[in-house]
Amino acid sequence: MTERAPNVPKILCAGIAVQDIVMRVENFPAPGTKVAASEFIITGGGCAANAAVAVARLKGRVAFAGPLGGTDDAVSNRILADLGNENVDCTGTVRVDGGTASVSLILLDASGEKTIATRRGVNLGRALPKDAAALVADVDAVLVDNRFPEFVTAVCRAARQRKIPVVIDLDQATDVSDPLLALGTHVVSSSEALFGTTGVTEYGAALKKLAGHLSGFLAITDGPHGVYWLEGGEVRHLPAFKVKVIDSLGAGDAFHGGFTLALAEGRALPDIMRFASATAALKCTKFGGAAGAPTRAEVENFLNENS
Repeated sequence: MTERAPNVPKILCAGIAVQDIVMRVENFPAPGTKVAASEFIITGGGCAANAAVAVARLKGRVAFAGPLGGTDDAVSNRILADLGNENVDCTGTVRVDGGTASVSLILLDASGEKTIATRRGVNLGRALPKDAAALVADVDAVLVDNRFPEFVTAVCRAARQRKIPVVIDLDQATDVSDPLLALGTHVVSSSEALFGTTGVTEYGAALKKLAGHLSGFLAITDGPHGVYWLEGGEVRHLPAFKVKVIDSLGAGDAFHGGFTLALAEGRALPDIMRFASATAALKCTKFGGAAGAPTRAEVENFLNENS
């Protein structure tokens, strides 16, 4: 495994990890029909786990914490092995006896659009970190998704005690007054989750509605439409980089990983947004979900070419 310099920021990614079975097809099959797949991969998935892989590829030090099935759950064992191969520290994982991790079957068509079927994991929702304070003791920033709110709330509270950045990936719709969101210094939402949370489908109005319940930074990512955020009460926008999309699976997670690492590096906001956007764009050019996350060199070269 590759060693990381001790002065490189360390990120804790907490939340969900799943196994993805991904196939690439020319067109999605109609009901009752068959199609041939041109590519196939079994890889790690899930917001927090995908973001951890992105951070590792970007040469950040990174740890993953979240609930997984017991030691007899083969899916959970493979997820941890894959994360370990990416140089992700998984000592914060909580293994739940009788639990199982989620598995997703994903079809990607020629345009990069996806169709997903998921077998949800069981018995993981009530798991808590063994020692949240210890998890955040040596990290420079925390990134969580909201798939296991009880688990990540404990992590966020410990991180706020240390006064380090807490980035929340708002991945599934919730209530605007959700106490988890209030723990974030930065909330970066998908468009689907933000629109579902606020009941508003216009970027600026949705951002401003949720911002009324938060005290930190707020942004929304929307794939090819780029990223929108609030700055001084005004809506700012960075268009998405133009790339040939092969596979958009995990692009939002790559954005969150790049965003959190750049934030921990102390970059200015415009640089953070460009770095995260470039990370997401390059992920879209490669097949394989999180396995297609770009390297640091690839992102830096891409930014130099698109300055």
